[in-house]
Amino acid sequence: MPTRAPASPALRALEIAPILKALSDENRLTLLLAIADKDCTVTELAEVSGMSQPLVSHHLKTLRETGLVTSTAVGRSNVYSLCCDAIAEPIALLSDLATPSCSPKG
Repeated sequence: MPTRAPASPALRALEIAPILKALSDENRLTLLLAIADKDCTVTELAEVSGMSQPLVSHHLKTLRETGLVTSTAVGRSNVYSLCCDAIAEPIALLSDLATPSCSPKG
């Protein structure tokens, strides 16, 4: 079975950049942190985040397009989940950055 050559750093950067761009937005990061706690509907995400439902839907579109979240139809709603464990761990690590023990020392 042939082995696949690893992608060049430039190609990997090209693939990773849209994901990092999606993560760099405070509203999208808020939604990801909420979804990491539990799968949510747009209504639940609007309540938790304080954003309007149209704004939540707008940001979820970006998160879906970058593959960071998935949606499952449940009745008349969609329930949003993290795409995979590969994003769950980094989101947990980012969340830990906000704890007092990780605050800059001065």
